[in-house]
Amino acid sequence: MIDKSTYREAMSGLGTAVNVVTSKGHAGLAGCTVSAVCSVTDEPPTLLVCINRASKNNAVIRANGNLCVNVLAGDQSHLAMQFASAGASMESRFAAAAWECLETGAPALVGGIAALDCEVMSMNEVGTHTVFYCEIRAIRSSSGREGLIYFGRDFHRLQPAAQAVHA
Repeated sequence: MIDKSTYREAMSGLGTAVNVVTSKGHAGLAGCTVSAVCSVTDEPPTLLVCINRASKNNAVIRANGNLCVNVLAGDQSHLAMQFASAGASMESRFAAAAWECLETGAPALVGGIAALDCEVMSMNEVGTHTVFYCEIRAIRSSSGREGLIYFGRDFHRLQPAAQAVHA
């Protein structure tokens, strides 16, 4: 059996986009930093999002039935830290940026690389996490921004391909 520390060390070498996942509805407001987001299919446009079952955000997203994956830009690592902080209230998390709503009512970040506004279609429990399968109902994206990834237990900025220097 593979222990948690060995697994986590190996996963630190898997670079991932940094996202703030939000939800709003009758169960309240939720927002957390998530790196476990993956495209499933483009017809219908669907992605999966993994969130720890012990997180209060998990219960809110389940009850609201919506979420928005907000893909952070290179200069937004402070938002990733704000939404990852266990001590930060929901109000202080959301006060750190400007938000709007697209279709589902989940907060969409103004100024991010993309906002993928989704309806939760189904869920599976795997170990400590819930895998949410989400159909995208609205998209807002902007090009030309630096990206933000998490790799080697740190944030790194990526230049858009058009701005990268080719040798």
